[in-house]
Amino acid sequence: MERAESREPRAASRPPSPVPCPPGEWGLYLVTDRHQTGGRDLLEVVGLALRAGVRAVQLREKDLATRDPYHLAGKLLAMTRAAGAALFVNDRVDVAMALPAVGVHLTRRSLPSQEARELLGPAGLIGISCHSLAEVREAVDSRADFVVLGPIFETPSKTPYGAPLTTSLLQQARAATTLPILAIGGINRARIPDVMAAGADGVAVISAVMAAPDPGAAAAELLAAVARARRVN
Repeated sequence: MERAESREPRAASRPPSPVPCPPGEWGLYLVTDRHQTGGRDLLEVVGLALRAGVRAVQLREKDLATRDPYHLAGKLLAMTRAAGAALFVNDRVDVAMALPAVGVHLTRRSLPSQEARELLGPAGLIGISCHSLAEVREAVDSRADFVVLGPIFETPSKTPYGAPLTTSLLQQARAATTLPILAIGGINRARIPDVMAAGADGVAVISAVMAAPDPGAAAAELLAAVARARRVN
């Protein structure tokens, strides 16, 4: 009698996660702030935005204890991977090194971008916040992958960075680099046509989504406004 082959159940194959699109195609870069969610869980708000089509998220929770950003980024990474979105962590190069596929977003107080590039290697994604034309040029020299320029308009969260830069400086930045530029600071649906016409590749927002009564609907409206502006420009 032939011995029956042992048949162990096989794990169901999972479809591969979508590959994140490049920065110039994001349209909307969501920056987190759990203090603006109105008591809702941060992961819940980000999840709603991802389901609405957001394809890039920056974890920016500067007052967390040292280890907390690592654990929170790990949870967000599972969500962004499933959605085909990119995840960045503000300032923490060590977290980006510890979690594959997580990029880092640098500010003027962060580790210098050249050093961050050496640590992350050529494949690591690096975004840089810029508040002047000179800083945009520095970001280009440091091999950044994209810049977030602002504040373009007046906004409470960006008052420490001085007066609004206006769309005029955004136009100058566009002329100075081919790097993707995301406009931040006072961005709402009505202002998106102006920043896109000035040369922005997309927009970055905090409160417009994090504090919205319906974060998913807010994100969808912003993405739709970017798409309309792209067709015009």
